[in-house]
Amino acid sequence: MPCLKIARKSWFNCFYYMALSFYKYQGTGNDFVMIDNRKLTFPATDEQLIKSLCNRRTGIGADGLILLQNHDDYDFEMVYYNADGRLGSMCGNGARCTVRFAKQLGVIEDVAYFLAADGEHQATIEREEIQLKMTDVVGVERIEDDFYLNTGSPHYVRFVENIDNLDVYAEGRLVRYSPRFNAVGTNVNFVQRLSDNSIYVRTYERGVEDETLSCGTGVTACALIAGLTGMESPVSVKTPGGNLKVAFEQDGMGFRYIYLIGPAKLVFTGTVPVPEKV
Repeated sequence: MPCLKIARKSWFNCFYYMALSFYKYQGTGNDFVMIDNRKLTFPATDEQLIKSLCNRRTGIGADGLILLQNHDDYDFEMVYYNADGRLGSMCGNGARCTVRFAKQLGVIEDVAYFLAADGEHQATIEREEIQLKMTDVVGVERIEDDFYLNTGSPHYVRFVENIDNLDVYAEGRLVRYSPRFNAVGTNVNFVQRLSDNSIYVRTYERGVEDETLSCGTGVTACALIAGLTGMESPVSVKTPGGNLKVAFEQDGMGFRYIYLIGPAKLVFTGTVPVPEKV
């Protein structure tokens, strides 16, 4: 990030503006600010900066920010931050976007082995789609008529009728800020069955604290629960931002060989001035 001219100076402080290069990607409407941080120049501990970059009114606008970094044992490391500026857990749509970004940078060809918050992942690029191998799921908790599981991020799953008319923001907050989940938070997914092998998913995401157009780990969680209730792999998933597929093998109350399949696209690139106090 090259240093530009001093923009403001007074007796008590001096600000330099750094030209930060960024790439905006989206996967079924779930959008991310992508940063090539292989030289470790991005101030990753600055939560307020990350939050401001993700702000849709005063920043670039995104559901999260992702750093692509070098790693000695993998093609790259993906470091994900929620829109609130805090370090996040695994993000499935973000991971597919990072794989596409890695190819654009010349880090990989069509196959990637990379590290994320929940461990190692493999992905394959096949034209417009990216097949992302998710971590195994070892158990599912039943909470009355609902379900709770971890697909790299924690997810609460509830089946509903007439999902188009559901107030996802209000209903999602009731679960996310309930006594059990208030401290750490959980993502909350609402699912409607569309056919024998397809579902419609809407998700309230922690960290964003609102409904997003799509959530990759949430779609995965909902497809697995659909598998528990009789749907066969792969499950087709509709979201407000587009369509995905989830393939899996069931292993008792757990799952393995889980793949999240869908597109990831570059939206635009640019630079933004980032103030650095010295």
